[in-house]
Amino acid sequence: MSLDFGAFIPFVDHLGFTLEKFDGGESELHYAPLPEHCNSFGVLHGGAVMTFLDVVMATAARSAQPDSGIVTIEMKTSFMRPAPATPGLVLLGRGRLLHRTRSMAFVEGTVLDVEGRLCAQSTGT
Repeated sequence: MSLDFGAFIPFVDHLGFTLEKFDGGESELHYAPLPEHCNSFGVLHGGAVMTFLDVVMATAARSAQPDSGIVTIEMKTSFMRPAPATPGLVLLGRGRLLHRTRSMAFVEGTVLDVEGRLCAQSTGT
């Protein structure tokens, strides 16, 4: 079951992310990459991975205060292994709010392949 993002985000809609969990500073999203989301090595393009992480982290932050708007001002990403873009396979993104002030949210996110292996990890503000 997919939940509503609460706002129409054209790029997220284009990439096909689905919001599966949105609660208390945590989020889970699914992403079934398409072949056109790949790089020249046939795996998911790093920019698509970072976009997925950005949305994963933003939804985690928003889940603690659903009426708040979120913009990313800083993001650090580490790529551990290629994220596969195999038709029919879904990547899992998990986000967690680490700390929130009146105007800032500090978050982390991970992308896991279908076997639960860590593909990428990010922190953001």
